[in-house]
Amino acid sequence: MEEQLTVGRVAELAGVSVRTLHHYDDIGLVRPSARTSAGYRAYSAGDVERLREVLAYRRLGFGLREIAELVDDPATDAVAHLRRLRGLLLEQRDSAGAMVRAIDRELEARAMGIGTAPEEQLKVFGAQLYEAIGSAYPATRRTEPRIAAKVWEALGDARTVLNVGAGTGSYEPPDREVTAVEPSAVMRAQRPAGAARCVAAAAESLPFEDGAFDAAMAFSTVHHWQDPIAGLREMRRVARRVVVFTYDASTTGWLERFWLTRDYLPEFAGLLIDWPSPADMTRAIGGSAEPVLIPWDCADGFFEAHWRRPEAYLDEEVRRAVSVWTRVGPEAEQRAVDRLRDDLSSGRWAERNRDLVALDTAELGLRLLVA
Repeated sequence: MEEQLTVGRVAELAGVSVRTLHHYDDIGLVRPSARTSAGYRAYSAGDVERLREVLAYRRLGFGLREIAELVDDPATDAVAHLRRLRGLLLEQRDSAGAMVRAIDRELEARAMGIGTAPEEQLKVFGAQLYEAIGSAYPATRRTEPRIAAKVWEALGDARTVLNVGAGTGSYEPPDREVTAVEPSAVMRAQRPAGAARCVAAAAESLPFEDGAFDAAMAFSTVHHWQDPIAGLREMRRVARRVVVFTYDASTTGWLERFWLTRDYLPEFAGLLIDWPSPADMTRAIGGSAEPVLIPWDCADGFFEAHWRRPEAYLDEEVRRAVSVWTRVGPEAEQRAVDRLRDDLSSGRWAERNRDLVALDTAELGLRLLVA
């Protein structure tokens, strides 16, 4: 039989007051729908699941009216809610990390007798905080036209395109009908005026019917998905054509092909331990993979973009627009930056990488999967 929990027991387990639960009941947010053998109102498994979602959104700072809209959304099931909550919690973690780094910088300045201007102190807590972890996207993560041309060519004659993990909207073809999917509220808020309509959803659970689009695309986003293979299969389900820009970590010596991971950031390997191979990903969509060469003056500031411009990696704004740096942690980031700065100053970087100067493009493991 399905376990039923009394109001008191739910309050004890969830760490909230009985009064809070009664309030949620009164406003219709979460109502206990079961009865105990003694006739008391109780929470069914479904009620508990809904309450769990309500409490999670509440602790993330959402208002009750907004929470009601979220949990009543018929297009979002329990798994989709968990994935959305996971994404929001990761954003909150990154925000907290950025705040800690800002405070550390101020502590170091104060230790040296350097004061901090009032407006700088407020930036730690104000809207400018996201500039440290994501607002650099519009400034540094622009569409690279040479790569965009390959992506748009791969879309073929598709007129309707689903952009999965769309972020701020880079690489969305301007001459086609685009629908965007992006689970991050922070990223959705940065989409420019006039951008394609954007749906809050995860790649693994796309809220569209089979074959709803001519093509589905995903650009430099698969590494953020909880289940890449499931997400790719979903793309294949909703579209007759699939185009994915991603990374190949399966070939021998892949960590050595880029000087940044080879000499300064070996922790990058740990981020891709369970990363599926291009063969696995192409099987998921029934397609093939081709290498994408990165031009030396690439306009899009993704991780590998500055392979011939090493000084760019010393710029915190450039690093903040790339999730790799947040994921490896502040200690690895600072060590890598310090060593790179020293090697650039001493000439060691130039000596190690003198062959790069003659190259206009580099093969650094980026792949275009097409089905």
